Amino acid sequence: QVQLVESGGGLVQPGGSLRLSCAASGSIFRIATMGWYRQAPGNQRELVAAITSGGSTNYVDSVKGRFTISRDNAKNTVHLQMNSLKPEDTAVYFCNLRIAPVYYWGQGTQVTVSS
Repeated sequence: QVQLVESGGGLVQPGGSLRLSCAASGSIFRIATMGWYRQAPGNQRELVAAITSGGSTNYVDSVKGRFTISRDNAKNTVHLQMNSLKPEDTAVYFCNLRIAPVYYWGQGTQVTVSS
C-alpha cells in the first residue's frame, strides 16, 4: 500500500519560485521512479519531471533549466524546485510513484502563477 501526500503549492507571481514536496509511505519508494505531473483544466495530465531510483532525471522541454527534481530516499520524499515560474505553469501538480506498469498518485497541489 502506497500513500503520497503533496505540499508546497500556492500563488506566486511570474518569475517567482515554489518548492513542492511529496511524502511517500512504504519501503517501495527506494526502488521506484518518482515523478511530478501537472494538469490544467481541459488538458491532459503531463509529465513534468521524473527521477529514477538511481538519481537519473528527465524533464519536459518547457521546464528545462527552470525546474529541478530531487529525492531523499532516507526520508521517502521527492521535491520539485520551480524557479522562473510562468503563467503557463499554472496547474494542479501531482506526485507519482511508478513501479511499472503500476502508477500511484497523490491528491495534487495547486500552483497558480499570476500577477
